[in-house]
Amino acid sequence: MKPLWLALLFALALAGPARAVSDPAEMLPDRAQELRAEAVGQQLRCLVCQNESVEDSDADLARDLRRIIRTRVQAGDSNKQVIAWMVARYGDFVRLRPPLRPLTWVLWFSPLLALLIGGGAAGLALRRKPAAAPPLSPAERKALADLLR
Repeated sequence: MKPLWLALLFALALAGPARAVSDPAEMLPDRAQELRAEAVGQQLRCLVCQNESVEDSDADLARDLRRIIRTRVQAGDSNKQVIAWMVARYGDFVRLRPPLRPLTWVLWFSPLLALLIGGGAAGLALRRKPAAAPPLSPAERKALADLLR
């Protein structure tokens, strides 16, 4: 049983990230161009999945975007030109790491703002002392004494 676990662990260690480009016809014949297209696709967000890059997504739109990226790379566009072309059509949202500018401040700083608000709320909750319980009335003391006998 132990060798099986070791073999599985070894196989998992060798496994690279999964790519949605499973159709060989989708890949460029020139290996250097294919690597450039993959690098560009890793920087762009799948507009359907939104949490995956174009290269990692298997959505139809991602497949179309990969095809466009590869066409533009084959046509001789630089990586920056391909990304600029995508941003011109889909906006900064298509980038997995949008540039830092006033329009994207909320996107970049909202996690920090959420941490500050959560930390402040936790700090206030920890500082607040619980109210002391009111003393027992004579009738409650008698009932408690009866229960404890």
